[in-house]
Amino acid sequence: MASAPLIHARCAYSPRFTANRRNGSLSSSSSSSSSSSSPCCSSSSLGFSSGTNNNWRNQGLRAQAMSTTTQGNFGSSRCIANGKNEPDHLLVLVHGILASPSDWTYVEAELKKRLGRKFLIYASSSNTYTKTFAGIDGAGKRLAEEVMQVVQKTESLKRISFLAHSLGGLFARYAVAVLYSPHSLGNARPDDLAESAMLNSQTAYSSKRGMIAGLEPINFITLATPHLGVRGKKQLPFLLGVPLLEKLAAPIAPIFAGRTGSQLFLTDGKPDKPPLLLRMASDCEDGKFISALGAFRSRILYANVSYDHMVGWRTSSIRRETELFKPPRRSLDGYKHVVDVDYCPPISSDGPHFPPEAAKAKEAAQNEPSTKNTVEYHDIMEEEMIQGLQQLGWKKVDVSFHSAMWPFFAHNNIHVKNEWLHNAGVGVVAHVADSLKQQESSQFITASL
Repeated sequence: MASAPLIHARCAYSPRFTANRRNGSLSSSSSSSSSSSSPCCSSSSLGFSSGTNNNWRNQGLRAQAMSTTTQGNFGSSRCIANGKNEPDHLLVLVHGILASPSDWTYVEAELKKRLGRKFLIYASSSNTYTKTFAGIDGAGKRLAEEVMQVVQKTESLKRISFLAHSLGGLFARYAVAVLYSPHSLGNARPDDLAESAMLNSQTAYSSKRGMIAGLEPINFITLATPHLGVRGKKQLPFLLGVPLLEKLAAPIAPIFAGRTGSQLFLTDGKPDKPPLLLRMASDCEDGKFISALGAFRSRILYANVSYDHMVGWRTSSIRRETELFKPPRRSLDGYKHVVDVDYCPPISSDGPHFPPEAAKAKEAAQNEPSTKNTVEYHDIMEEEMIQGLQQLGWKKVDVSFHSAMWPFFAHNNIHVKNEWLHNAGVGVVAHVADSLKQQESSQFITASL
């Protein structure tokens, strides 16, 4: 097997967990507005803004977390931990479309075995099965509320990370923007400043970037997530490049997948309004999406290079067509089917835009969804989304199941949805776990310096 560094210095995370899960689902108390009702910025630009729009959702989250009592049904380990075994790091697992917390059964057990007691691992249950069709924004708000209730129930928590599969990665991206709050020591009260002096250098460094649910954000990890939406054979491989299927996919997506379907195909909202996924590649009126992601110490993308018929390589690794390469066929030492690890530093950009030609192309894709119209519109949107997301550094981990017994199960193999049917992905899970463990060690070393 080929060997390569497990993770670069810029990527970080720390580990601990308990495999308890909430029963039932939560409904968001905030209204789930249409993604088209609050456009990000003007139709000509989706650049960053330094204002305080939507800060009503973010102010005082930590205070609420420490003082408010919730009504959720949590297992005993979800409540205030006791003794010296208190978890201080919340790891939220977010499943994908038409799925449930049971998708994480193997991952929970494996991470518990590998990482020890400092993590509280929580498998989200607020967007199970058909709830995933109700829209990325609505699901993101429900997930954010659920996370806040977990934080409110566990006072020992100091840090937070997310591990999401497939569509769950988009839910998580929306949720962290809802949970995000800028943190400025300059505006702190005297007692806050005294407390901040006790924080180690790692915490102070992260605080400058902001907090998620009042906690220090560490890792944001996605597995086979369609960050750039979906499209024909390049990003939705099960269509096999058949023109008729590609033509029908966008208009029928809302029929089978509701608002989520139109958002994934970038056809949500009015023609002159940017689609939700483009807005989510910026800081805008809907939320500080880029600032929230940027608050995490590391962002890691795991992407299937082939055989994933749900989510293509380009969209899951945030790459242009010209940036795809022939992947290695040899696995990294100790991590079967993990074939490459690459760190992409941030690239300066004025952010994504929604120019007039994009609005025109969107209208054509909505009204006459031919292959030509759809491709033209998606090409424009894909470049704009990449321009926005590449403002952050990403670690990209490429996975290839070409030698697996069932390579066509790649989408579920990557997170071992079923231990017996999808066990080809155990090496990927091991890589995730060791990345977390390595960052935990680096944090202890830095704190002791």
